[in-house]
Amino acid sequence: MNKTILVTGAAGFIGANLVDKLLEDSKDISVIGIDNLNDYYDVELKKHRLSRLDKYSDFSFIHGDISDKALVEAVFAENNIDIVVNLAAQAGVRYSIINPDAYIQSNIIGFYNILEACRHSYDAGAEGVKHLVYASSSSVYGTNKKIPYSVEDKVDNPVSLYAASKKSNELMAHAYSKLYDIPSTGLRFFTVYGPAGRPDMAYFKFTNKLIKGERIKIFNYGNCERDFTYIDDIVEGIINVINKPPLRATGDDGLPVPPYKVYNIGNSKPENLLEFVTILQEELVAAGVLPDNFDFENHKELVPMQPGDVPVTFADVTNLERDFGFKPSTSLREGLRRFANWYKEYYNL
Repeated sequence: MNKTILVTGAAGFIGANLVDKLLEDSKDISVIGIDNLNDYYDVELKKHRLSRLDKYSDFSFIHGDISDKALVEAVFAENNIDIVVNLAAQAGVRYSIINPDAYIQSNIIGFYNILEACRHSYDAGAEGVKHLVYASSSSVYGTNKKIPYSVEDKVDNPVSLYAASKKSNELMAHAYSKLYDIPSTGLRFFTVYGPAGRPDMAYFKFTNKLIKGERIKIFNYGNCERDFTYIDDIVEGIINVINKPPLRATGDDGLPVPPYKVYNIGNSKPENLLEFVTILQEELVAAGVLPDNFDFENHKELVPMQPGDVPVTFADVTNLERDFGFKPSTSLREGLRRFANWYKEYYNL
């Protein structure tokens, strides 16, 4: 009630859907969104997501970059921000191999600026930020052999700079929670998909190739499994977390016990990539994106594993279910059906 929420990465896939849901369900909040609208993928898609938020009078958008410290400081100085949801980040495992600078700039420097702004929100006795929620990633599990992935597992073996940057976010947040008593929660997202998603993700990229008659590459010869998580489940999980910050407490040493948590948000149901491709193709045909007689077999190519990839992702969401009574539940077929129908409408097919 009567809260001001800052959402960074507000034109992104998760960010735009989160803002939409927050303002649709709550009439007594205001949301400030920041996004740099970079060209990592189609900027028109980002603008499309933002256009869906025009109907909300309690939403204001700032075109800017969180790696710009002066901008971040100004946003906090001009607004009494109660909650921060940091979703702004350079995404993508493979892109981090060819353009590491983008990850340091956004994921490290940008997140540091957010942490510093949260720290100084308490200056002069102000109430300050009551909860910092930030995006981590299933990529932090790297080469872990234990399945499913639990937040109690060690995550010291990243296989990409993207994963390393997300683990760094968790470490930085922990330090700031300890030093400045800032309640913070990290969310390790597992392969988020759905309508108006990221074009660099497999389901979207495969669709783009198939409608052009191009072959799709299925890595590790199809022997990969992914814990696909539908966007609405991700958003519901974030909102549950927003409303329940970690409790502040004082330790035996008289210093703050860091009010810090990390959770997995995944469907807890890994899907084989070949089965995933089959379902995607079936739903694209059903939606009219592909013709009924489309020759699937001639458009598949099984190839070796790519650098930075892992064979399996599988979320243990026991802690999420225990603390919030919530567990993602949308089936892969239902989620891909919604994506296929959106794709047909958006691209006027």
